[in-house]
Amino acid sequence: MKVKLKKILCPTDFSANSNHALKYALTLAALSRAQLLLFHVVEPISYPQSVELFEPMIDEVELTMKLEAAFQKQLEDQVAALKDEYSKIKGRLVTGNTFVEIIQAAREENADMIIMGTHGRTGLAHVLIGSVAERVVREAPCPVLTVKHPEHEFVKP
Repeated sequence: MKVKLKKILCPTDFSANSNHALKYALTLAALSRAQLLLFHVVEPISYPQSVELFEPMIDEVELTMKLEAAFQKQLEDQVAALKDEYSKIKGRLVTGNTFVEIIQAAREENADMIIMGTHGRTGLAHVLIGSVAERVVREAPCPVLTVKHPEHEFVKP
């Protein structure tokens, strides 16, 4: 059985971890001549209930729109910079819950693979915040390659 990659989804938050995973995505996309979709999710701004008792200091909708515009520009710039290296790359930005939007995009785009970085949260942060990569691995409609940044390698005590 041969595996044919036609479309690779690469979620990014523009961090060093995401950029490291993008190197893997670019390499695999080039080897398989697959389309590469660089994907960014803007999480909506929301206040905790206790803050709503006070006069809002900022307009959540306005701030979300400004964030979307800034991230859209960053995504467009990154895609443009990578076009010389790999012409079959495009970008897409959405607003929502990160892991839900990644899963939905993988389905909508008929992605053959998701390649994403990990942040390596452990302990309480992992329990409270969870891991986007872990949730994507569990729910994805296609294989997921998670890439750990080399600076976060396991070191024996």
